[in-house]
Amino acid sequence: MSLVKKFAAVGGATSASRLSGFVREALIGAALGAGPVADAFYAAFRFPNLFRRLFAEGAFNTAFIPLFAKELEGGGEQAARRFAEDVLSVLMATLILLSGLAILFMPFLVETVIAPGFASDPDKMDLTVMLTRVMFPYLFFMSLVAMLSGILNSMRRYFLAAIVPVLLNVILIGVLVVALALGIDAQATGLWLAWGVFASGAAQLFFLARGVRRQGFSMSLRRPALTPDVRRLLTLMGPALLTGGVTQINLLVGQIIASAQEGAISLLNYADRINQLPLGIIGIAIGVVLLPELSRTLKAGDFADAQHLQNRSLEFGLGLTLPAAVGFVLFSGPLVNLLYERGAFTAQTTALTAAALSAFATGLPAYVLIKVFSPAYFARLDVKSPMWFSMAAVVVNIAGSLILFPIWGHVGIAAATSISAWLNFALLAGVLWRRGDFRPSARTLRRVAMIVVASAAMGVVVLLLDRAMAAWLASPALLVRFCAVMGVIGIAAIVYFAIVIATGALDRAELKGAFRRRKAAPAQPLDP
Repeated sequence: MSLVKKFAAVGGATSASRLSGFVREALIGAALGAGPVADAFYAAFRFPNLFRRLFAEGAFNTAFIPLFAKELEGGGEQAARRFAEDVLSVLMATLILLSGLAILFMPFLVETVIAPGFASDPDKMDLTVMLTRVMFPYLFFMSLVAMLSGILNSMRRYFLAAIVPVLLNVILIGVLVVALALGIDAQATGLWLAWGVFASGAAQLFFLARGVRRQGFSMSLRRPALTPDVRRLLTLMGPALLTGGVTQINLLVGQIIASAQEGAISLLNYADRINQLPLGIIGIAIGVVLLPELSRTLKAGDFADAQHLQNRSLEFGLGLTLPAAVGFVLFSGPLVNLLYERGAFTAQTTALTAAALSAFATGLPAYVLIKVFSPAYFARLDVKSPMWFSMAAVVVNIAGSLILFPIWGHVGIAAATSISAWLNFALLAGVLWRRGDFRPSARTLRRVAMIVVASAAMGVVVLLLDRAMAAWLASPALLVRFCAVMGVIGIAAIVYFAIVIATGALDRAELKGAFRRRKAAPAQPLDP
């Protein structure tokens, strides 16, 4: 299966989660708006979600996948199973201890880390504590899910691990539909949502465990022990805690600062949900596929193929992300209006969310490029360099947020996050270049230049259409707004893809092949 097709397989599965996430956020917006319960829910959910992305998806998988792939390639399945069982035992013991302590000390954590700005509203603070306690076991489930996903990805089985996150949205959408139909009050709805998050974690773990067993890879629990391989894993995880989750750290910093402004946390979450769509479909797909592929290639000593993998990833990531960023910056108002404005989500909320989306979107290409260049370090078991780059980005984000928040409010926090992402990318790419570990080919440089030209041309078309169709885009009729927004997106996409295909910036045959199943290709497991 080609690299682009693997990206498409993972991106297609992830897009199901992101698109259903829009439905979820629209329903939360209709039920809770940007009020105190929405702020409390998002603040509470951010904390276990932060740990999940830092500890599970970020640091753990960054360290686990190269080591597991090495065991699989060098020692065979039996050695890989022994390593996985040792890791599983230590991981479960650590998670049980961490979860117990966090739940016990949750009031202190909310007051000092999660949302210190809620201190002036005791009811909001108490609600946040309760919701966080309900949702924190989600970290336990999702950390085990991350390990099982890493095993499947190392076996080049990408689809199942990418599709199970949709269960979170499916369950929460069900909760919200029932709550809205029964007219449940906002606080009870927030509690129902928290229990829905808990249930989704258990469901995802169930399906991933079943999927790993179907691959013939079973594990049993052992007595936790810090074996040499486990200590090596922990050594690699330490620096990767910052490296793999710098975006989440930045978002948490933003949340702490934003808790001083009523409704700011909700506004940033609504905007980030839209920004996460291309990041999820493209960036996460690249990160999931590229790390195990690079690890295998470097283990085999094929450095030319490693360069090829990164060049193609760079072209693919920028080719689909840069036009999305241009569209979000220039067309944020109509998009937010169409997706969210109903019920408790007012026109004023739309304007505030759209401003945050534009600021987030300026950093969208950087977020994806970080996913392209980080695996080049992790596959070589170099986690310290990205750690220092991430720390520099966090410092810039904190400083930028503190400087810009008094001036632009919640938009300043989004802008600071984007600035820090570009710094992180520049450091990653610059050091790889200096070391000689990555050199973009002449073809890649030409393609990137054409992608920039095509994105600029598309942006001009979007501005002209936005002005020409202003009356339809602001129509009170939802169907008219939907047709107008989709019309602008469709025309812009035609212009962009016509230019990149005509100039050879993106290969038409590869784009078509990425979304067409080849009979000769081994099928990914579709059923959970």
